[in-house]
Amino acid sequence: MIKNILIKARQGQDLSKEDALKLLNVKNGSEDFYELLSAANQLTREEFDNKGYVFAQIGINVEPCSVDCKFCSMGKSHFAMNETKKKSINEILEETNILIQDGVDDLFLMTTADYPVEDYLKIAREVRNKIPDDVRLIANIGDFDKDTAFELKEAGFTGAYHINRLREGIDTTVKPETRIKTLDAIKEAGLEFYYCVEPIGPEHDYEEMVEEMIRARDYDVDVMAVMRRTPVKGTPLFDKGQITALELTKIAAVTRIVSKPQRAMNVHEVIPMTLLAGVNLLCAEVGANPRDTVSDTETGRGCNVHLIRELLIEAEYDV
Repeated sequence: MIKNILIKARQGQDLSKEDALKLLNVKNGSEDFYELLSAANQLTREEFDNKGYVFAQIGINVEPCSVDCKFCSMGKSHFAMNETKKKSINEILEETNILIQDGVDDLFLMTTADYPVEDYLKIAREVRNKIPDDVRLIANIGDFDKDTAFELKEAGFTGAYHINRLREGIDTTVKPETRIKTLDAIKEAGLEFYYCVEPIGPEHDYEEMVEEMIRARDYDVDVMAVMRRTPVKGTPLFDKGQITALELTKIAAVTRIVSKPQRAMNVHEVIPMTLLAGVNLLCAEVGANPRDTVSDTETGRGCNVHLIRELLIEAEYDV
């Protein structure tokens, strides 16, 4: 039974690794499973005042990436996109304007790891000037040092999304230590911290996931997420397959409870059933998407702002 663990969570206590593993090992569809989802849902509704959030991300470039992640459609050794391109500043500003009019809360600007930082900062300054002060601007780029973190903040970014991915250094070419240095730089610069347990595949064990949940909590994560790996045809991990939506829903509930985010809990890509498991945030996408093979994901896998808003409202969140 998991009742005592959930009581600890409701009291605001940090859960141990052993607690988290017990929750993750709950059988899907069991009575404990629904108690787990209920607890995560209650914590989110109460602690976040029933607020639902609509985020959006603009993928700026579609190019082979030297980090060569085995799950990404833009890895240099298995590039699976239909074309290569970089968005112009005018395209980015036009898309920004549409997303702001549609009513997003946070706007992410994403690039591959090799995109020139100075070019990225120039784009960010122009975007920042075009969006309201109450819309957060989030960086999603490759690894960077403390000086770059402060430059990101000076350019108008309020936060940064960065991750030590599952099996970092095995399924990617980046060492975990490099990722951790970037996480430290984000915190030192005073940027809000966005994290995710990802990309979860059938081969990943629960201990790997718990390690990242606790890491996020140790960094006082502002916005947390979970993401299952999307099998992209042509990538090395395609044949590994995908976990079910029900399994991801359980993982989302445990992650919400264990990592204790300050503002919101996200699942990616959009899985409506997770809105009963502590998720109060969904993300729209335009441009490049590392889980898609078309350069404009809004015509492919990417959800739009209107659909996300409707899903959150249907879940009775205040959007």
